[in-house]
Amino acid sequence: MRYIISLLLASTTLSVAGLPARADVPRVVTDIPPVQSIAAQVMGDLGQPELLLDRGANAHSYQMRPSQAASLANAGLILWIGPEMTPWMERALDGLSPDVPRVALLAAAGTHRQNYGDTGAHDHGEDGHDDDHAEDDHGHDNHDHDHAEGHDHDHAEGHDHDHDDHAEEAAADDHAGHDHDHEGHSHTGVDPHAWLDPANATVWADVIAAELSRLDPENAATYAANAEATKARLAALDAELAAMLAPVADKPFVVYHDAYGYFASHYGLTVAGSVALGDASSPGAARLRDLSATVASGDALCLFPEAQHDAALVTQMADGTTARIGPALDPSGSTIDPGPDAYDALMRALATNLVSCLNG
Repeated sequence: MRYIISLLLASTTLSVAGLPARADVPRVVTDIPPVQSIAAQVMGDLGQPELLLDRGANAHSYQMRPSQAASLANAGLILWIGPEMTPWMERALDGLSPDVPRVALLAAAGTHRQNYGDTGAHDHGEDGHDDDHAEDDHGHDNHDHDHAEGHDHDHAEGHDHDHDDHAEEAAADDHAGHDHDHEGHSHTGVDPHAWLDPANATVWADVIAAELSRLDPENAATYAANAEATKARLAALDAELAAMLAPVADKPFVVYHDAYGYFASHYGLTVAGSVALGDASSPGAARLRDLSATVASGDALCLFPEAQHDAALVTQMADGTTARIGPALDPSGSTIDPGPDAYDALMRALATNLVSCLNG
């Protein structure tokens, strides 16, 4: 009997040894909840991407803990919006080996990008992104990986800190060299809150799946299938929100800070102004006077405070006017439980909160 068991064990050992080594699923680290959520959908049961931003924290001026910095250094793949949104990540990435794969989604090919203050509605092509932006703004040609246009993976030249393709665009947008003010976050030039356009989330699902497949080809079919399911889910969410928001499209409102341009332009909403240009800046007296006059004239039906910010200015501005104060908005989803459902919850909460006040 012992002889038989020994033969079976030896046979099993030889069989296992003869199999190709199973590649590990990349350890994915993300900056903010919407990125973590899209990545979680694409990864599915294969893994859970880590989220650096603490619940309720400010996405623009976050300070990482030493344990989080160590986690970033040990990542198999880093997914982030880009230095325009989370400059604290850029500083951390500067200290990492260029061999750590990272993708700045705002720079990914096919991403619709717009400047601050641009809330004009735009048309999306059949593939889910703005046709006018598919090639002109985001044609990255200096990458090593043909499967993922727009990725920041030229390892020999420093990953996503290599912005040669955007040099002229950055100068035009006054972002050359990442000239960020307000604690490193600029509210001029390109608006980084691009996840608030669901067409961008659709593009990013494919980008994330392609990069995961490059790093983990054994599971490529699963990533591709999950990305297709994510895109179908996003299409259903988009249709739901469009129907919900259509009746309030022409009703003007004021937000706390200038972060909702993508959401407003995608759904044709009317933003009458913002209390502050940036969430790390205080509005000047002249700006408050002008905006108060807009509210007092009845040109704004609702004013919306924002998570992580004192509602006192919004309340003061509405005092003595017919304008209503709506629920606090949370554009980065910082108060929502992270995970695959977080993106849907973030977008649905924005639409629900806007409609609840604007329908009055």
